Amino acid sequence: MQRFQKLLYATLTLGLIFNVNIPSKSSEREVRVYSGRHYNTDRSVYKKFAEETGIKVRLIEAAGISLIERLKREGKNSQADLILLVDAARITNAAKLGLLQKIDSTTLENNVPIGLKDPNKEWYALTRRVRVMVANPKVVDVSKINDYTDLADPSLKGKVCLRNRKSPYNQSLVANQIVNKGESKTKAWLSGMISNVSQPFFPGDISIVRAVSKRKCGVGIVNHYYVARMLAGVNGRRDALYAKKTTVLTPSPAHVNISAGGVAKYATNKNEAIKLLEYLASPKGSKGLAAPTFEHPLKEVNQNLIVKDFGEFTPDEVTVEDLGENNSIAIKFMKDAGWD
Repeated sequence: MQRFQKLLYATLTLGLIFNVNIPSKSSEREVRVYSGRHYNTDRSVYKKFAEETGIKVRLIEAAGISLIERLKREGKNSQADLILLVDAARITNAAKLGLLQKIDSTTLENNVPIGLKDPNKEWYALTRRVRVMVANPKVVDVSKINDYTDLADPSLKGKVCLRNRKSPYNQSLVANQIVNKGESKTKAWLSGMISNVSQPFFPGDISIVRAVSKRKCGVGIVNHYYVARMLAGVNGRRDALYAKKTTVLTPSPAHVNISAGGVAKYATNKNEAIKLLEYLASPKGSKGLAAPTFEHPLKEVNQNLIVKDFGEFTPDEVTVEDLGENNSIAIKFMKDAGWD
């Protein structure tokens, strides 16, 4: 009974525990994954991996910050083998906290582009996300909005809506601007943009798309795949109709974020964890993760017609490591500017 209660507690606090069935002859080989990705479609990728390798995947899903706190609390007693997190700040923070270990893998080095992997070889990107702007052409002149910095223009007074400061995506965007534009220009941009915000900050990207559609504001910043999912009807017919009233604007070059993975410091099944990470970062695995979620694989654009309709994008030269290193400065600048 006590054992059952502990399992129930882990399930409730960390999320879903998922097992991929494999042939019984290989049942002793497994890899335990702590994942901050919340997509049911990921499981089909794990299933294919299990079928091809005979390695069972045990999956625990939860919010990234919860997984990090869990790993810190568990220490050497952690059962995690592979850690998957979304956003540059979270994966780089996991490395800084000593929760990951170095991986020696030529396969990963070859498959993951420069700038999307840790120089110390502790984590590797798996998918890419573009931070875009979504606008209502009936509220703002979309021809005058070409870059994130344009949201500080006085002509957009009361027409900008943003997700709250706690969003790691926005933190990484500000870190990106610090690297690209310097601290002084980033502060000025933040000051101008925040003065243009139309109402209290939103809890999520989808709510921003809805607000822009309803003309509660004219333009906001979101990850591209949120709009794609809405247009595809993943969230229902009403959200699809909302999204159709908006226009996606992609800066050139654009800020690109990631989801990424690393081997847990105290991994019991290290070799199996590396094999799974190699599989997920391969062209086949990365596309398998990204295609159904409307993200971009590591080396190509998502071929879904909805995403392709957003147009091509050119990533800027800011590395994921740069984003992680400037995260704390970004948070301070955001707070000082009144970004709640």
